[in-house]
Amino acid sequence: MKRSFLSLAALCMFASVAFAHCQVPCGIYGDQMRFQQMLEDEQTISKAQLQINELTDGEVDAQAVNQVARWVTTKEDHATKIQETIASYFLAQRIKADNPNYVKQLTAAHAVIVNAMKCKQSADPETAKVLEKSIFDLYRAYEGKEPDFEHSH
Repeated sequence: MKRSFLSLAALCMFASVAFAHCQVPCGIYGDQMRFQQMLEDEQTISKAQLQINELTDGEVDAQAVNQVARWVTTKEDHATKIQETIASYFLAQRIKADNPNYVKQLTAAHAVIVNAMKCKQSADPETAKVLEKSIFDLYRAYEGKEPDFEHSH
């Protein structure tokens, strides 16, 4: 019984970490997919910011406060997902110190993390635009070419 409880407790503690990517060199996950997911997260942040601003423009009632809280939580969650993708996938596994573009890639990855943080701190839609740009800048630094996938707001 005690062993089962400990196993369940360990599973619960690590369950939230598993979504980013395990750190086993399985080769299943792809860089392109990570970039697309970060851009989808950025779009969600952008929508949340717009909704927060719309709900707080004018008279604010209990329902609006409830919805604002939910949008803030959503915005925070998606910004955190972006930060975790950079840390757990790109920094821990993909960006290598022996790469000639290491400093450029590291600088671009850091910018994404900082801009995701700024989206957490603000409801200003401009922060999401800057985050989107930094994701594309990371793509350019990482891949050495212009993005070749569909993305639009």
